[in-house]
Amino acid sequence: MSNLDRQPALSVCGGRGFVVAEPVRELLSPRKVKLGESTEVRRLLPNLGRRMVGAWCFVDHYGPDDIADEPGMQVAPHPHCGLQTVSWLHEGEVLHRDSVGSLATIRPRELGLMTSGRGISHSEESPRPHARLLHGAQLWVALPDAHRDVAPHFQHHADLPRVTAPGLTATVILGTLDKATSPGTAYTPIVGADLALTAGTETRLPLDPDFEYAVLSMSGETHVDGVPLLPGSMLYLGCGRTELPLRASSDAGVMLLGGEPFEEEIVMFWNWIGRSHEEIARAREDWMDGTRFGEVKGYDGPPIPAPQLPPTHLKPRGRVR
Repeated sequence: MSNLDRQPALSVCGGRGFVVAEPVRELLSPRKVKLGESTEVRRLLPNLGRRMVGAWCFVDHYGPDDIADEPGMQVAPHPHCGLQTVSWLHEGEVLHRDSVGSLATIRPRELGLMTSGRGISHSEESPRPHARLLHGAQLWVALPDAHRDVAPHFQHHADLPRVTAPGLTATVILGTLDKATSPGTAYTPIVGADLALTAGTETRLPLDPDFEYAVLSMSGETHVDGVPLLPGSMLYLGCGRTELPLRASSDAGVMLLGGEPFEEEIVMFWNWIGRSHEEIARAREDWMDGTRFGEVKGYDGPPIPAPQLPPTHLKPRGRVR
């Protein structure tokens, strides 16, 4: 997934200095961002109030969009480094191509996991023909220093483990939930799960008190620890929880995101994650020179040029603004 903002902010985040050590209920409002030709997303991370949840550092929610007479998602080749991208759909399909030769169609409740490592480029598009509706989320996971230069690779997992309870089906996207572990490769203690709840369900989900958590609403109306959550919003929950009360007022879908607080400070700019302004500048040069990030073959169109870097270095400001 690309950040197509032509004037993206250079920001430093991570570190434990602003991790909330106790349970909280902090509602995060989205910022609307245009993505490609006809897709508008709701950006929840980074947010004016909070930049990371565990190693999760970027969250976009989009749809459901009627794209029957539209091209749908059309994101031309662009680069990534220092992160993993997670593609997650509730409706529609996304065709993924990348510079290591991967070609895959991601469908609802299938995991598309791209580890950029030291550098990769990819494109994403709605197939032709495509389904009428497009609805999903795109997320990034920051790679820790020990693994951020791994060889780039892509994983597509159509069969993921599930945790069930009356009125609840939880699909484990990444990491471990209630002893069920995703086959996707994780480089930090983390969890991502898709929760489908039927109307009237009241349940409690087991959590790790050492993790910080957030819940992203995808559809329907859910009460998360007593807080009503509507689609496109996210509730930050802090740490110290052993369980999470959930109540569905209608059939609903939410995503649980969590992980051990990320100790390292990271610099995010456009589609790159590094540790300094100089690293980001080097990544930009490599992309514009056609080196390091490879070539995406088969996409009908040119790659996306990188935006200009800001004139000054960013001062570290921690996990929250």
